[in-house]
Amino acid sequence: MFGSSPAIKVLVGLVLIAAVAMFLLPAIPQDPGYHDFADDRTILGVPNFWNVVSNILFLPLGMLGFFALAGERWSGEVSGLRSACGVFFLGFILVGFGSGWYHLNPGNDTLLWDRLPMSIAFMAFFSFIIGASVSVAWGRRLLWPLLVIGGGSVFYWHFTELAGRGDLRLYALVQFLPMILIPFILWKFKSTLFRSGYVWGMLGFYLASKLAEWQDAAIYSALQIISGHSLKHFLAAIAGLLFYQALMKSKPSLDSESHHESR
Repeated sequence: MFGSSPAIKVLVGLVLIAAVAMFLLPAIPQDPGYHDFADDRTILGVPNFWNVVSNILFLPLGMLGFFALAGERWSGEVSGLRSACGVFFLGFILVGFGSGWYHLNPGNDTLLWDRLPMSIAFMAFFSFIIGASVSVAWGRRLLWPLLVIGGGSVFYWHFTELAGRGDLRLYALVQFLPMILIPFILWKFKSTLFRSGYVWGMLGFYLASKLAEWQDAAIYSALQIISGHSLKHFLAAIAGLLFYQALMKSKPSLDSESHHESR
């Protein structure tokens, strides 16, 4: 697909192994306890106040990146993967609305609108990493299929929940497989577009956000001011800011369709 280098073969092999493993696992329904957040305080008439308002950060950061892409100064730097970057920042904006809506009234129905924009942003970012590190042409070509797979995984989970046989396997694959593939890509391929340190930082903050989410109640018990889930939103927003910074520091190298060499 991208070429015949050993690194490409490993990438394809990892995807195939993960896909097969997913189908071998039993269906994974949504845990009803997922919606029970530690900080459910109502402030100024807003239920789950901090879990709701902590999503506000996604809006200016998403708009900052989205409108920066429209500026003339970006035309030479990210012209090859402008769509992927634009969709990422649009997804970031939608996360602010979707996650805020979910936390006003947590449940499977509203969780759909939380997960859908997250999958959009995540798949767009994965497309960008492929394009900027492996092949610009394939980064472009895979953007829309990846978006369909990401969005489809959310809708598949939602409809299986409505049918009484909830299944999160595909969504879990979409969310966690890129977290394995992206570090491998950064390790094996040298990008001429961005400084990989920013992306490593993004991955670090994203991992920290997931850990904060996991320790929601423990963090709230320790701090009494903010819960782990609210902190998750702040950390995830910082990850988006790092992506913006990576693009601001990018080099004008995406006008070429050539493949990047693996290390």
